[in-house]
Amino acid sequence: MIEIRPARTADAEHMAEIQNAIFRAGLRASSVDVAQVRERYLDLKHRVACTVAEQEGTVVGFQSLNRAWPGNPYDVAEGWGIIGTHIHPDAGRSGLGRRLFASSLAAAQAAGLRHIDATIGADNSAALAYYSAMGFTPYRDGKDAIPHRFDVP
Repeated sequence: MIEIRPARTADAEHMAEIQNAIFRAGLRASSVDVAQVRERYLDLKHRVACTVAEQEGTVVGFQSLNRAWPGNPYDVAEGWGIIGTHIHPDAGRSGLGRRLFASSLAAAQAAGLRHIDATIGADNSAALAYYSAMGFTPYRDGKDAIPHRFDVP
């Protein structure tokens, strides 16, 4: 059974391992450490939500949703949401992403977000397919990434 719940500080080690497994699989540009995970996903003052999927005591995926801030690295308009989805390669294609997005969408609605950006590497076919299935569409040109948007109902 998989539980979807808000991320906790104690999840940082598992979250880092998920991103590093994605890196080892060639689907992420760089590895991370626990301090980076805490800074990017757990301690961020712009966070709207960070949700994990836990199976038998181990976090196997997570999704972060932040409110865009001035000068953000994705050049997303202030006030939009910025989403990131990270699923351990061994747990992919199991419906976790859809369940995580349902939680993020509810958080976006509660926070009054009108749009969410997912900036996806142009060579990441799995992420492109996932975000398309969730209803995201490309909305502007990117260099090595394709910015997608979702209009929050």
